[in-house]
Amino acid sequence: MADDTDLRTVPNLGLALGGGGVLGAAHVGVLQVLRERGIAPAMVAGTSAGALIGAAYAGGLDPYRLESIVLGSDWRDVGDLSLAPGLGLLDTTRLRRTIEHLGGDTLIENLPVPYAAIATDIVTGDAVALTRGSLVEALRASIAVPGLFRPPRINGRLLVDGGLAENLPIEHAFALGAKHVIAVRLVPEWDALPNVRSSARVHELEIRPDVTLIHPKLGHRSQWVMRDLPELVELGREAAERVLDDYPVVEPRPE
Repeated sequence: MADDTDLRTVPNLGLALGGGGVLGAAHVGVLQVLRERGIAPAMVAGTSAGALIGAAYAGGLDPYRLESIVLGSDWRDVGDLSLAPGLGLLDTTRLRRTIEHLGGDTLIENLPVPYAAIATDIVTGDAVALTRGSLVEALRASIAVPGLFRPPRINGRLLVDGGLAENLPIEHAFALGAKHVIAVRLVPEWDALPNVRSSARVHELEIRPDVTLIHPKLGHRSQWVMRDLPELVELGREAAERVLDDYPVVEPRPE
């Protein structure tokens, strides 16, 4: 715990879920432990994989059902190889079909929990928090790794993966109105753009007393290999249980 704040009762508790490709499965384990300990963030910001899992949380998806969905997924649920000219090998149109299979696209502002998907303006390098409009289009932007996934254009801006500007969106969780933020880091900040160096700024946020950091020990597991998905969920659980050990279990994990 970062301070004596009771995360079960703190008003406007926020959740920031970092990017990390396949490693995002660890977020599922964290969400399960939060549920079991009676900790319910009131808003969520996510980058890339964290945006996908954060959208499921904001939409009210049960974290144990989410686990079964994640474990049954593969890259074909996100993108298709495209031979047409474009800024990426994979067209993420399939992501829309995947989301529709889970209940359909919706407006972000209509989600039960306030939500922001973080993307990067490819021209300016600025982080862009998508808090309104199509959820699917926001997710397509937030996961658009340059050269891999084709970036969408939203409100006149060509948007790519939010990890280029802010891979752990603590700042944007506070911008949603959070008074305390649970932040889940999977990988370091990218610092990939010469005019954007977010590591120092985000680290200053990570060590604040109003931030509780959860950092799963993922070792050298790949962001791109899906065979580790079950283990990643468990590593997320273990990390959350270490940090939240002071909180008793109020809702046991289903058998």
